[in-house]
Amino acid sequence: MNSVCKWGAAGCLCPCLFNCRIPSPWLLHVLELVGKVGQLDTTCHAFVGETVVLPCTTTPPGDLTLAKSMLYWQIGTKIVHFFQKGQDSLKAQDEHFHGRTSLFLDQMEHGNLSLKISNVQLEDNAEYTCIYRQTGGHETKKSKIRLNVSGKDPPSPSGKAVLLNLLSV
Repeated sequence: MNSVCKWGAAGCLCPCLFNCRIPSPWLLHVLELVGKVGQLDTTCHAFVGETVVLPCTTTPPGDLTLAKSMLYWQIGTKIVHFFQKGQDSLKAQDEHFHGRTSLFLDQMEHGNLSLKISNVQLEDNAEYTCIYRQTGGHETKKSKIRLNVSGKDPPSPSGKAVLLNLLSV
């Protein structure tokens, strides 16, 4: 048995989910969901260096209990952010996102599961999946969000004014 894992009725319940020899049935279900082709729910745009919020919500928010919640933000099988049992669990987080992601913890119980990514990089350009489930529940909610990242900073307001003045001459 893998010493990193804790074993429960549902199988392996380890913080570093992919180190388990026998993954939990719920993890297998999540990986199955991620592998399915689905429609995008929304597309977001950001410039390199900016902060972006990828939206994800669940309803009805009154039923959301943080201590029983599991929330994955992923790109394919790469973990961007993981939240379980009322707290972030970032041991399996992809190192590219280390220190750059956060959730709106004060708004989660109201259904806001959005992910904030700081200091956006070109490599963040991808399709993200938000997967939410409450332990003991049978329903898994999933959203797909496309993030398009542009390499150039947006023009400054003063730069736009100069360009407009040049064009009007």
